[in-house]
Amino acid sequence: MDQKKDAEDHLFEVGLGVGKEPSLHQLRLFLVLAEELHFGRAAARLFMTQPAFSQQIRALEERLGVSLVERTSRSVRLADAGRALIPPARDVIDAMTRLQRRAAAQAREIRGRLTVGFIAGEAAMPYTHAVLGEVHARHPGIVIEMVTLTFVDQIDALFNGAVDAAFLRPPLPAGLQALHLATEPRVACLPAGDPLAVRSTITLDRLNDHPAVDFPPQTPTEWWDYWALNPRPNGAVVRRGPAARDIEALLHIVARGQAMSFLPAAARHLYPRPGVAFVDVTDAPASTAALAWLLRNRDHPPLQALRTAARGTFGPGSST
Repeated sequence: MDQKKDAEDHLFEVGLGVGKEPSLHQLRLFLVLAEELHFGRAAARLFMTQPAFSQQIRALEERLGVSLVERTSRSVRLADAGRALIPPARDVIDAMTRLQRRAAAQAREIRGRLTVGFIAGEAAMPYTHAVLGEVHARHPGIVIEMVTLTFVDQIDALFNGAVDAAFLRPPLPAGLQALHLATEPRVACLPAGDPLAVRSTITLDRLNDHPAVDFPPQTPTEWWDYWALNPRPNGAVVRRGPAARDIEALLHIVARGQAMSFLPAAARHLYPRPGVAFVDVTDAPASTAALAWLLRNRDHPPLQALRTAARGTFGPGSST
């Protein structure tokens, strides 16, 4: 009993740095010997020669100041101190394993700052929350800053580095890569006083004589054509109304009766406004939402973490 207590005291002192510390290698050898109770089998299991194995066990006993095993010509059995030290030896090895795994995880953890832009109500959409939540969960060392973009600067912000990535609505120009996140119908955003505003559904040909909200000249023409559905399926060319830089200006123009616009169906929940009505358009092409980034920056570690999170949440499909 005294020998057992002495062994525990010795290991406690080693933990405090009082004695000469055993190595993790020696502790692992001892635990294998405790299982095999045979120097030859234990050495073979660890691909060591028996003399080298025995030397390490003796060195461990010297460092701890106790006898761990009782040797005879025919057998090996654990001494009281050896039995007492099995649990703390396992604890030490387990603790070191956890430490090494934690250190490796820290080494793999991506840190840095990520600036993410969004247009209109994209910051409130479920897919945006899902992707950013996944980044936070996987890489808490990444600081994410959200930036509101306008119809004018949404593309330039990616090309000039103002944002690393953005939640946008295609179409997108060459040089950008995007991951598809969602598809939803488009609705007509009409002045509440428009005769069509009381209808539950309409078709595009009923809107041919309605001007569409324009965007400032810096906005790509292709983007306005896409969102104004210009030209219409029957070839009609859409008239341009007043220009809006952002969604609030667009809604103000519509509420004043100056023009209409097409918006994703989520707009009816995101932008309820006096003087504005949303009507389903049965033959309007669907709208897609995407996470976009500059192709040449795709391997920047924080951006790569964002891309990986998005693909893990919404699948591998992407387009350039």
